[in-house]
Amino acid sequence: MTSARVPEGTTEMEPQDRTGVGAEASPGAAAPGGETGPLAPSENGSPHAAAHGLTVKLEGLRAFYGDAEQLRGIDLEFNANEVTAIIGPSGCGKSTMIRCINRMHEEIPGARAEGRVLLQGADVYGSGVDVVAVRRAIGMVFQKPNPFPTMSIYDNVASGLRLTSRRRGDLRAKVESALRDAGLWEEVADRLQEPGAGLSGGQQQRLCIARSLAVDPEVILMDEPCSALDPIATLKIEELIEELKERVTIVIVTHNMQQAARVADRTAFMLDGALVEVGATHGIFTKPEDPRTEEYVTGKFG
Repeated sequence: MTSARVPEGTTEMEPQDRTGVGAEASPGAAAPGGETGPLAPSENGSPHAAAHGLTVKLEGLRAFYGDAEQLRGIDLEFNANEVTAIIGPSGCGKSTMIRCINRMHEEIPGARAEGRVLLQGADVYGSGVDVVAVRRAIGMVFQKPNPFPTMSIYDNVASGLRLTSRRRGDLRAKVESALRDAGLWEEVADRLQEPGAGLSGGQQQRLCIARSLAVDPEVILMDEPCSALDPIATLKIEELIEELKERVTIVIVTHNMQQAARVADRTAFMLDGALVEVGATHGIFTKPEDPRTEEYVTGKFG
């Protein structure tokens, strides 16, 4: 089926939780084909908690909406336990690229991807790979906060544990831990049974981050997570990103150059579906190698 091109940054196609609410899998578990890798559950069917993030490597990644090519052969590596910012003008393919990383892109009718996405060497598009395992390993936070509207704060976080069939143990303790890690516990501890949709926008976004963290992801993708938030809520998310990179690899799409400069270790600049330049964030903003990058970060276009 052929589909029209989807505008960059759209949230209309976000599944109700085929996002992979969170993540992770055991580095020592059997991967497809009998090898060990990060995309297979443990013997009891439950992934083990990750101690740190994993490397993601894109090789010749192309993406299509019907016949329209949106990504044109991206080669890019995201280092473990670092924050990589993806910048570029609207429509350049930023959101499409990160949706390909955890196989969200294929949920859009008529969309497809080619090339390889390697999670610590394991191809997430490989034969026999379970897409649910991919989305456990690689969580995603969208531009617009999307807590489950009919669920309480508690159940929003617990849903990831339930949906991924992880060994539950002390479910309440795991929910509390995820909310603490998302910097939200002190604000909601006495109202866990209230609807998650009743929180402020910034709190809802941290609730969605807690939902991902509950199942111990190794990578978290963030698609303009602060674009709808006020400056105070944005600051809290940025502080949280700095803390979270100690345990996960983070990729963040942003139109905010100042935000990229504040939170990212490395920054990649995209234009017209292609990767123009990637490097240490300070260098990208002060001494880029490509004149197109300089023009973009200095506001001459975009």
